[in-house]
Amino acid sequence: MSYQTIRYSVKDHLARITLKRPAADQLTDGELAEVCHHINGEDGIYAVVITGTGDVFCRGVEEDLEGKCRPAAAIAGIERPVIAAINGDALGEGLEMALSCDIRVASDKARFAMPQVSQGSLPVNGGTQRLPRIIGRGKALELLLTADIINAAEALEIGLVSRVMPPGKLSAETEKLAETILSKGPIALRYLKEVVNKGMDMTLGQGLRLEADLYFLLHTTADRTEGITAFREKREPKYKGK
Repeated sequence: MSYQTIRYSVKDHLARITLKRPAADQLTDGELAEVCHHINGEDGIYAVVITGTGDVFCRGVEEDLEGKCRPAAAIAGIERPVIAAINGDALGEGLEMALSCDIRVASDKARFAMPQVSQGSLPVNGGTQRLPRIIGRGKALELLLTADIINAAEALEIGLVSRVMPPGKLSAETEKLAETILSKGPIALRYLKEVVNKGMDMTLGQGLRLEADLYFLLHTTADRTEGITAFREKREPKYKGK
């Protein structure tokens, strides 16, 4: 698969998406939508890493495309665990794309902001909804209303990212994190993501019922049998995503 605005590859059950342009555009949106749809249809892909190029993750979208280009939605639709390796500036829609991922790790040179209000606009890629869910209502409103730029250390402190490291270690640490995730049962990974994400918008009772339903459904899979067998035999499980 060949793309103009992104680089895509798959190796050892891990899909990698690299944003090739500092700002997203309508073509980026279309290509991300296509590749994310492709990932959901590939049983052999268990997890995804998204990163940028050079010292920029993504600095937003082209001005004339504001409100039309919504790449965060494509990323949010990926059914596998998604890691954002934030190599540099994640601003505006770039931050919204990162918020659409499940885990965010960052270079200590990365900066974060939602500057839309300073342009007389507001986020339209889910930023007003995902940011408060991740860092809390009060801090989210502060960042949204002031359009302040924060550094990686503050992003770590408020829970916007879970790990911060020097730029030279970001790729290796992301790979290590991905390998840890990939060692787990792929169906269980998808179900975990589903129950957590859907449960956030449910009552506790509804979320517990969904958790139980997926738990029992998981017991009908070959992977669950393999997991139990491997534990009893004191060996590493060999999951097949079935």
